[in-house]
Order: sequence, then C-alpha cells, then structure tokens
Amino acid sequence: MRRALLLIAVLAIAQPNVSQRARDLHRDALVFDAHVHMVNRQFYQGGSIGQRYANGHVDLPRMKEGGLDALFFSIFVSEEYYPGRHETRHAFRLMDAALRQIEQNRDSIEIALKAADIERINRQGKIAALLDLEGGFDLDGDLGVLRDLYRLGLRSFQLPAHNYANNFADSCCAPRKHSGLTEHGRAVIREANRLGMIINVAHASTETIAQAIDVSTDPIISTHDGLRSFNDIPRTMPEALLKKLAAKGGIIGFQIGNEFHNRPMFDFRTKQAGKPFWDRSDVDRQRASMSIAELDRIAGRIYPMVGIQAPDSVLFTVDDWFKVVDRAIELVGEDHVALGTDFDGGPTLPKPMRDVRDLPLLTEAMLKRGYSETRIRKFLGGNLLRLARQIMDN
Repeated sequence: MRRALLLIAVLAIAQPNVSQRARDLHRDALVFDAHVHMVNRQFYQGGSIGQRYANGHVDLPRMKEGGLDALFFSIFVSEEYYPGRHETRHAFRLMDAALRQIEQNRDSIEIALKAADIERINRQGKIAALLDLEGGFDLDGDLGVLRDLYRLGLRSFQLPAHNYANNFADSCCAPRKHSGLTEHGRAVIREANRLGMIINVAHASTETIAQAIDVSTDPIISTHDGLRSFNDIPRTMPEALLKKLAAKGGIIGFQIGNEFHNRPMFDFRTKQAGKPFWDRSDVDRQRASMSIAELDRIAGRIYPMVGIQAPDSVLFTVDDWFKVVDRAIELVGEDHVALGTDFDGGPTLPKPMRDVRDLPLLTEAMLKRGYSETRIRKFLGGNLLRLARQIMDN
C-alpha cells in the first residue's frame, strides 16, 4: 500500500497535466512496452540499469515512476559488428551483460520466460523483462545458435540485421539481397515457432514481412514501427501490409519518435545529418578490418541514443502521434496495436514528453480522444500479453 501511494504521489508531481482518472487507469493497467534499449549503455560505459541517469530516456527508477510494468528488453547488436563477422560473439556478450544487470537489480526487475511470468513478476511489484535480440545477423547460419540463445532466456528476435541485410532476410533500409527471405530464413522462422519464440519483423523489408507472415504458424510482431501513409519512408509499414499482419493475429508497436510519423521532422533530421537516420552504407567500407575491441570503442560513443534538438515548428505532440494510432485502429481494430517506444534507441520524443516518466501522458491523451478503458488497456499492454500467451505458453 505504501509503495502504491508513493507511486501516486510521484506521478502527481511528475505529470501535472495528467488527470487523476488517467493516473488511476495507468497505474491499474498493465503497461508493456514492445521495444526499449536498456543494456548497451551499461555494456560500453559501465554503470547500472538500476541507477538514475541525468540523461537518456530510461533507467529502472524512472521506469517505476512512469508506471512501466513490462518491456521487450532490447539486446541491440549494431551494424558495426557485421562486416568483420563479430556479430554472434557480440550478441552473446550483450546477453551476458543483460543477465548480469538483471540479476544485480533482481529486487526491481526479472526475466520473463513465459507470459505467465509477466503477471507473476508484476504481482511482486517488479518489472518483467522479455529479452529481444535486435540485429542478430544470420546466427552464423546455425540454428543451434538460436537454440543456445533461447536456453539463456531469449524469447524474441528480429529477423533482419537492423538496417543491414543479413544472409537470410532483407532489411527495409539496405539494398535487396534475397527479395525477402531465403530458405534458411524460413527454417529460422519454423524453429522459432517450434521453440515458442516471438518473431519480430521491425526493420524488415515489405517483402520479408509479407513472406514471414505466410511462413509463420504463429502471429508475428513489428515491435517499433509506423505507417507509411503518414511518412513515406522504407522504415514504416504500408497499410495493406498492416492488414495482412493483423489478419494472421499480429501486432504493430508504434515507435514514439517524431522521425517515423512526422515528415517535417524527418526532413529536418535528414538535412542536419546529410542522410536518412537509417543509412549505414559506410559500415562495410570503414569497419571490415577492425578488431572487436576497436569496434567497441566506436559503437559505445552513441549511447544513450535520444534523438536531436529541433525547433518547435517541426515537432509534433503526443496528440499528433495518436493520429497514427487512430488510423491503425480504423484499419485493423484495437486488438492489433501496441506501444513500442524505442526509448534510448534514438527517437525525438513528441512534446511534452521528457522520458519514460511521462508515459501517463499517453493514457491522458487516449482518454481525451474518447478511447474506452478496454481499448486503452489493450494498447498499453493487454494486446502484447495476449500475443505472448499465445506463443510462449503453448
């Protein structure tokens, strides 16, 4: 009771524009984020996910204040490691770092191996972490690597190698190699289905996503995505493909950043950088001959990834962001949408969000839009929990 009252008090201070009804609903609902970057910062720079940082979007203290109950805990293998074929080793190094960080903070967070674990962990007042590999390249062509990662606790993985085509699936944002999936890619999906692993098609090409939907016997998820009808870039999903995803029971998680859904902000960021935010075309040329230690020194500089400073004239608000969610619900219904913030993965947050502490602003915005409490609970986490039960608990 004391813990609940403390959380209410913290939320009241942290979100002055959030009504009491929204705070109560947010606290009572399961808030489950489909994509959060948690461990890369600590791997490269030291520290703990349990300490409060002055920058970045997430740490355990602020997650508690924002009412986050569960997350897809991203194990992010960035493109730097692929040309020299260090990516499988790095995936295991990051898995080890994640397991150690979670164990060191076991009073606050615990790994969920089954969907039932998520609810049990929450009843104990802790955050549930579902480990998700983002950017695993081709697992060295060995399904045994996938099984080893599963034994360590991995329960979800991304098909493409982030914004880089791997040896079994095309990425959205790199030259096509396979016109979608290879036969090995299909074998990876079938093995994931057998193990009870969630297949994540974020960053995949439209052909890869469509083929993965057809091959998989389970629903699939795109954990952090957008709609191409709002911003016509390869990193967002066409509406027809969303309908195909939903028809098989799948879910789209909506990335929280301006860049995915807001064309003026995307154009501003592209002009500032001289290239789109996904462009890693320099990686092969610059990284192929480097040792893993040299790559660590380069890769570690970018964390935390928190977007850019931009003028108010190109930034959108939380209410603007929900127009994308509204459209998705209009297309496929309320059972196929979810939150997939990509905190600390680079998004420029909608105004007035600062970080994970401001998640109750989303609940307030949904109430103002006239969403029913049932719909709000589904979007905040109920849909993800249903998907996890269907895949992980069978």
